[in-house]
Amino acid sequence: MDIQARFRLERGDFTLDVELTLPGSGISALFGHSGSGKTTCLRAMAGLERASHAYFAIGHRVWQDEASGLFVPPHQRPLGFVFQEPSLFPHLTVRGNMAFGQKRAACGDRRFSLPTIAELLGIAALLDRSPGELSGGERQRVAIARALLASPQILLMDEPLAALDLKRKLEILPYLERLHEEFSLPIIYVSHSPDEVARLANHLVLLDQGRLVASGPLREVLSRIDLPAIFADDAGVVIETRIAAQEADGLSRLEFAGGQIYVSRRDEPLGARVRCRIHARNVSLALVPQLHTSILNSVDACVVDLAPTDTPGHVLVRLDVAGEALLARITRRSADRLRIRPGLAVKAQIKAVALLA
Repeated sequence: MDIQARFRLERGDFTLDVELTLPGSGISALFGHSGSGKTTCLRAMAGLERASHAYFAIGHRVWQDEASGLFVPPHQRPLGFVFQEPSLFPHLTVRGNMAFGQKRAACGDRRFSLPTIAELLGIAALLDRSPGELSGGERQRVAIARALLASPQILLMDEPLAALDLKRKLEILPYLERLHEEFSLPIIYVSHSPDEVARLANHLVLLDQGRLVASGPLREVLSRIDLPAIFADDAGVVIETRIAAQEADGLSRLEFAGGQIYVSRRDEPLGARVRCRIHARNVSLALVPQLHTSILNSVDACVVDLAPTDTPGHVLVRLDVAGEALLARITRRSADRLRIRPGLAVKAQIKAVALLA
């Protein structure tokens, strides 16, 4: 059940012109610089922005087809929308706000119960409190619960963590991950944070100045070297690993298809899956094993391709590590000195690993 979206919408000197096919489950992230059209695209999906040339369907359910004059108004679309600000009703308790969302769905269409959603989002103990007694992260979790209790066929989230400080973001991220794990509900997630996208998304859509730049599975899009301007200094890949051992010196050994890496000790049990992000700026290359170095993580790799970056004098190198993609950002001088070229076998030294889950 794919999601089909085509929108052409003009607002002053800005034009949104995109055509997308998104998976019908998991989290699809819309990512791009400010003004790229992420929120406009999301609002068009909700029907809050009506494009003159548009088509939007979830599977066989068509909500907009301007060619045939079909437009289902926003209030008749079975969707949930979570904004940057929770906008809870101040005169209602947490329970009352959640119940308001539940009333949007007919009794026979309700997929979730209030106690189940409250437990899932960690707000069961807050049901009798007023919104004014909650932290920013708690208010946003209540807003998500209210949207879910409307039993939507799709959940749209417009930078739901943008108004939160780092502590509150870290508090709420695990709950967003649980939404993906617990439900087959498709989620369209708008963000300008590469780390949020890398942690949460399964599918990534890149927008720039209202145009589609790339769309595909997260790991495939992140490993492309023709898109450095979109990510700037945040170019890098995501790898899926598992905890293979807990070392005596306070490190955990993670294994993946391309070998093993060491990170600060994790609390998860052996065998647990861990998603990691490796920035291109944290990968260096060598032609032979380096013995006198403080870098613990080194894997065998083969150069696939090179491309210039938006930083003068630097290149982005795409590597193959036993089928896993890895990126390295090095200087042009180093690339010339080492004669980096497609097919060359190298040692990829990973200076830092960002743990995402």
